[in-house]
Amino acid sequence: MKPSIAVGADHAGFAYKQEIVAWLEKEGYPTKDFGTYTETSADYPDFAHPVASAVEAHQFDWGILVCGSGNGVAITANKHQGIRAALCWKPELAALARQHNNANILCLPERYISPEEALECVKVFLKTEFEGGRHQTRVGKISC
Repeated sequence: MKPSIAVGADHAGFAYKQEIVAWLEKEGYPTKDFGTYTETSADYPDFAHPVASAVEAHQFDWGILVCGSGNGVAITANKHQGIRAALCWKPELAALARQHNNANILCLPERYISPEEALECVKVFLKTEFEGGRHQTRVGKISC
């Protein structure tokens, strides 16, 4: 069974979120869209917190968040214990976020990457396994 994915974005990430949700559903990933549902100006914490809470509570395996720079949603999500949200703008970073950091939320910067790059980051993030080993020791030291 494919992992379940919680997805959210503010107005600046709305367009890519729509494309990502459509792709996830087409590929058979159980998905919940936490909004926003329009391009009307919205505050990124209103969407990042529900996605992070859902992943933190193990209601979803992973999350994907999108905003203009990716920073706002990453900073917000990382306030939650047990969340390792990674800002990625290249597929190589998405792979490393999973391999070395066991990232459970992918954060994307809509204003700085193409839709194709964003979707490639999603694909790599979802197919890449955590390597464990020496990385598990480091990941175990993250939470306060």
